[in-house]
Amino acid sequence: MPKVNRFCAGVLALVVASTMAQVSLQTPPPGPAAQAGKSVVFIASDFRNGGVMGVYRGMQEACKTLGWKLALEDGKGDRTQQAALLKRAIAGAVHGIVFGGFDPVEFRDQTASARRKGIVLVGWHAAKDPGPTSDLFVNVSTHAGDVARIAADHVVNHAVASKRPVGVVIFNDNQYAVANAKTAVMRQTIEACQGYAGCKVLAIENVLISEAATGMATAVSKLLAAHGSAWTYSLAINDVYFDEINIPLLMAKRADILHVSAGDGSAKALGRIEAGVSQQVASVAEPLKLHGYQLADELNRAMAGAPPSGFQSQPVLLTTELLRLASRRGAKDKPGFEAAYGAVWSGK
Repeated sequence: MPKVNRFCAGVLALVVASTMAQVSLQTPPPGPAAQAGKSVVFIASDFRNGGVMGVYRGMQEACKTLGWKLALEDGKGDRTQQAALLKRAIAGAVHGIVFGGFDPVEFRDQTASARRKGIVLVGWHAAKDPGPTSDLFVNVSTHAGDVARIAADHVVNHAVASKRPVGVVIFNDNQYAVANAKTAVMRQTIEACQGYAGCKVLAIENVLISEAATGMATAVSKLLAAHGSAWTYSLAINDVYFDEINIPLLMAKRADILHVSAGDGSAKALGRIEAGVSQQVASVAEPLKLHGYQLADELNRAMAGAPPSGFQSQPVLLTTELLRLASRRGAKDKPGFEAAYGAVWSGK
């Protein structure tokens, strides 16, 4: 785990809490005390995106600690709706806006207006890479390439261990830069096929996250017709695709296709993986609650005139075995970062 801006990484620990996976007990660097009386709007790309909502819930908890007012808006996966919400937030008396899972590059007029008013802009999965951008004080995420590589490596390793052929379909939502970055790395990793022979990416199937509930049945039918038994594994940029894939595959009598998500470790996905009865065998989870706290901390830093923290979190591969182990060790243990951020904000 890299050292970033004096972060002292503790023992890697997995905690399965109410709606998300947490990793890495980490101590935040020194920072400003809580800036009082702030108001923030979190604009979600789409309430149907479990990762976005997991991050919001973490930020909601952090804002209570800070004593801030936090409003939530649903972008409904629609740029027109997102633009309208941004315009309304900028017109209001807010101090910060969060781009929850969508890229501000599409909204340059609004971001320019926000900057003129002194509104701090941060994002989660709002750019290809984590860190400051031309539009955002900071974009919070793990590195998309790390998430994608871990997911694709698990497919190859699983195939080697079980002596299965590797014929992969990758599900993407190509309107998002981070999704395209994940897809490119997953494709490269599968095609490199370290330690195995005959790995193939059969197709990259574009299905909007907002349309997964209605679009997956058609996509599955098309893919089965085109690739038949050659399709042995699925990879996806988000767990939501595997929320909807099981029934079409079961109707087609293809319970043999296994799925791994380079997604966010949604509550629904972790539940079915831990149960061990799903065709989804793993998800590469991001520490969603920690990201929510980091968003609040980055906003607080900006409002105090401090620079970004430089923090970089790490993803973790969640399998049935790891999730069951975590549950046995105590699912209600509190991650150390909650108390650590609280101490920073209280000025201790």
